[in-house]
Amino acid sequence: MKKFLISVAVALVAVVVVNILASFVYTRFDLTEDKRYTLSQPAIDVAQKFDSPVVIDVLLDGNIPPEFSKLKTETIQLLESFASKNKNIAYNLVDPLEDESLAQQTIAELQSLGLQPASVTVEENGKVSQELVFPWAMVNHGDRTVKVALLKNKIGSSAEERINNSVQQLEYAFADAFTKLSITEKKSIAVIKGNGELQDRYLADYLTSIREYYNIAAITLDSVASNPQDVLDQLKSFDMALIAKPTEPFSDQEKYVMDQYVVNGGKSIWLVDQVAMEMDSILAGGGSAFALPRELNLKDFFFKYGVRINPVLVNDLYFTQIVLATGEGNDSQFDPVPWYYNPMVFSKNDHPINTNIEAVRYQFTSPMDILENDYDKTVLLQSSPLSKTDGTPRQISLDILNNPPDQETYTPGNMPLAVLIEGDFVSMYKNRVKPLKLQNTIEEGTANKMIVISDGDVIKNQLRNGRPLELGYDKWTSSFYGNKEFLVNCTNYLLDNAGLINIRSKKVSIPLLDVKKIATEKTKWQIINIGVPVILTLLFGVFFGYYRKRKFAA
Repeated sequence: MKKFLISVAVALVAVVVVNILASFVYTRFDLTEDKRYTLSQPAIDVAQKFDSPVVIDVLLDGNIPPEFSKLKTETIQLLESFASKNKNIAYNLVDPLEDESLAQQTIAELQSLGLQPASVTVEENGKVSQELVFPWAMVNHGDRTVKVALLKNKIGSSAEERINNSVQQLEYAFADAFTKLSITEKKSIAVIKGNGELQDRYLADYLTSIREYYNIAAITLDSVASNPQDVLDQLKSFDMALIAKPTEPFSDQEKYVMDQYVVNGGKSIWLVDQVAMEMDSILAGGGSAFALPRELNLKDFFFKYGVRINPVLVNDLYFTQIVLATGEGNDSQFDPVPWYYNPMVFSKNDHPINTNIEAVRYQFTSPMDILENDYDKTVLLQSSPLSKTDGTPRQISLDILNNPPDQETYTPGNMPLAVLIEGDFVSMYKNRVKPLKLQNTIEEGTANKMIVISDGDVIKNQLRNGRPLELGYDKWTSSFYGNKEFLVNCTNYLLDNAGLINIRSKKVSIPLLDVKKIATEKTKWQIINIGVPVILTLLFGVFFGYYRKRKFAA
């Protein structure tokens, strides 16, 4: 008995000593196979920038469906990881619908802030009900607040895939929010004008989305004709140039200015329509219009960097819908119909830019050829395996809806629609006669990046009553597409020197319970989990009583 008491005392002392040491030395061990609780170094770096409190309100407290309970747990685990790197980071769990009497008012207030709820169908004991959940977090620092969407939806994803997608993007989502709150010196983006590019109201949502990261200004190439050196000097002060759907040809002088900009290290995103065709033209033309090649005088520019945009249209069986009106007056109806010239482009999830994004909507796009040269080319988006090309000039008519497509003719498929070009940029005018004289020109530059997208409408937001809608939202079908996230990722990849965008490549896998299996085997597992421990306890008691009788009887 004395030895037993000594052993207990030693164990208690050891526990007390370990706890005292743990209060001075804190560490965490990530035993998950995918290391999802081990923060990436760029995320750690941005979290450690704060020297004053950062409070995160997670709106996932209360009685929430099991699917969101898993998301809540993963979110808390991640925030604890961030808190372990910076003691100024803390979080609160909030139930926004705790007061049922104010539920409708609270829902309206949250929606006015842009926090859209998720409607979840809950089935329990044979009863089906609808519940609203707000899968959001609010990151607060000083007088600034950044919203973080915790739920990541993708078209056609199952409940398990939705949770995996959501958990996979959590680290990047919070690190991105920390970046927005801590950024002090912004890089700058020039929106190129002068060649019939999209008006600002059609770029409004994209520009608003990146304004928290970057300074934005317009540069007009019209002045190249009178003062090309001044235009180039202005351009060089910007880190990236955005060329959104030009419709008028670039002069050789303008092209040379852009050439010198990219050779001198300026990043660029080109959204180019090689075919002139708009849905409005078809509707205004009584149901048909001619698609014509568009001459922008950029073929040799892109050819130098290893891509060629072909003046043909992609016809894809993975399509998005358009809405057509039928009938007249009170009998009119609006029906969604398939439109094969508006591809729904799914990502291969093989690059930080395209990982875990929703399908991107293209409209009257053209395929690109990838040419062999010294530059590294990465296809970010491509058409579906069931896609083909239609040559131009060509009459595009709504009558194609009356003729079922022949799937056998939809080849070759998988045609590049967005390409990232990386390498040491060389001037396309090297060893050529220059169209004008500029100061301090160079013919061979250093490492640079460029993204070419063969559809200007990828960046175009719709309007309602003259006001811009969210980029990627189609007001006619009420569908959301991943255009904004894709373009923001493109921008961040080109300009992010800290490598934060690379967090998007992190893969996690969350094993979830099979709902159907739970329903069919519920009774069996209740018996096992409740009955087996009781039986084992009784058996141990019988055995221990028998053992004591034998021992003391002797």
